Amino acid sequence: MRRLRRDRSGDIALRAALDHIGIAVGDLGKALAFYRDALGLHVEAPEEVASQRVRAHFIPMGPSALELLEPTEPASTIAKFVETRGAGIHHVTLRVEDIAAALEQLKTRGVRLIDEAPRPGAEGALVAFIHPSAAHGVLVELKQKPEPRDLAPVRVPFGDLELVSVNDGALALDGGAMFGTVPRVLWQRRLDADDRHRVPLSMRPLVVRGDWGTLLVDCGAGDKMDGKLADIYGLRSTGRLEDVLAQVGLSVDRIDTVLATHLHFDHFGGATRREPSGAVVPRFPRAEYVVRGAEWEDATRPHERNRASYVQEDFVPLRAAGVVSFHEDDRQIRPGVRVVRSGGHTGQHQVVFIESGGRTAVFTADMIPTTAHVDDPWLMGYDLFPMDTLAFKRRFIREAIDREYLIFFEHDPRIAAGYIRERDGRRFVEPVR
Repeated sequence: MRRLRRDRSGDIALRAALDHIGIAVGDLGKALAFYRDALGLHVEAPEEVASQRVRAHFIPMGPSALELLEPTEPASTIAKFVETRGAGIHHVTLRVEDIAAALEQLKTRGVRLIDEAPRPGAEGALVAFIHPSAAHGVLVELKQKPEPRDLAPVRVPFGDLELVSVNDGALALDGGAMFGTVPRVLWQRRLDADDRHRVPLSMRPLVVRGDWGTLLVDCGAGDKMDGKLADIYGLRSTGRLEDVLAQVGLSVDRIDTVLATHLHFDHFGGATRREPSGAVVPRFPRAEYVVRGAEWEDATRPHERNRASYVQEDFVPLRAAGVVSFHEDDRQIRPGVRVVRSGGHTGQHQVVFIESGGRTAVFTADMIPTTAHVDDPWLMGYDLFPMDTLAFKRRFIREAIDREYLIFFEHDPRIAAGYIRERDGRRFVEPVR
C-alpha cells in the first residue's frame, strides 16, 4: 500500500515528476531517421496500446523519455491530431504515485479532466488525461507505474509434463551490479531503481511434474538470512514458497527432486531451514538434491569475489544428511529434463532444458535473469566470467528465437515466462500468462 504525503492544507502532495513527452508522428520512417539515425538515440521495441489505438516507441532520455506515437487506425486520436495539426508534441506525461488519489484531488480543486478514472496505458501503467484548458493549452497525462512484482503462480501444460513457475518472494539488488557495463540511462527504462539504487527482482523456482514425480528447479533464498543482510538485499521471503506450493496443490514433502542451477543464496538458500533448536536441516524432507559436482567444489572453497554469494549453511548440511547427489557433465536428470553448463555467472552455472511433446522450455537462471537481459551484451556485473556468459548467450538466444523455446525468467519481477521475439532488429518478450 502506498503512503502518500500531505501538505499543510491536508491535500495530498502529488510529487509529480516528468515521465515522458509524447510526440505524434505521421511518418514513422522519417521520425526514426531523425531520432534514431541522425541523433543516434536508442529506440526501444514498439508496444501496441489497444485502448488508444496507437503504437508507442519509447526513447530513453535519462530519468525521462520521448514517446513516438504512431496511429494504428485512421480513427484514433493520434491520427486525427496529425491530420488536423500535423506531427509534433502531443502531450506531457507526469508520473504520480497514486493516480486515483491525484484525480480525486484535482476534481476537488475544480480542474477539468478528460478522464475521470484511470485507464490502461503503455508499459502496463495506469493513465488519465487532464484537459488542455486547465493546463494553459497543454495536454497533460498522469501516469502511475505498475506494481513492480507479479508473483502469482503460472501453470503451463507442456506435453506430458506440467510446468509451474512459483516464487519464494522478492529481493532488490544494486542496479549497476545487475546490468554491469550497461549505462543506467538505458537500464532504468526497463527496471526502475529505488532510492537505494536497487532494482526490484523476484525469485521464481520452477516445478516440473511428470508421471515420474515432482522436481523443483532452484528454491529461492529461504528464511535463514539475518535481518541486516535481508535488508541490504531487500529480501521478503519468509514462508513464501510453502504458501505458493500450497496454492498449486503441493507441499515441501511432495517434492521428489531439487535441482540446483548453482548454489548462490538467492537460488539455493531455500534448500535448508533452521529448526527452533538452531539446527539446519533439509527443507524438502523426501527430496534428493542434485548438484553439479564442480559447482559444489567452488561453493565450498569460495574466494573473496564470490564468498558473499555462497552461504555454507544453505547447502553443506545436505551432505551431512545424506540427501545430495552429484553429477559432473551435462546429462538427463529426469525424463524430459536435462542440464547444460553455460558457465559465465559462475564457472559451473547450468541451465535446464525441459522437452516434451515436441516443445522445448528452458530455465535460464542467471544466464538471462530477467526480460531486461535479452540483448546479448546486457550482462550482470555479478558474472565471474562475463565473456563466457556472452558466448553462450549469443548462441542460445539465436537458437531460442529460431526454435521458439519457452523461456522461464527466474528473477523477472513481472514476467515468469515467455517467448523471445525479434522485430526490426529489436528483441522483446511475448509473455505467457
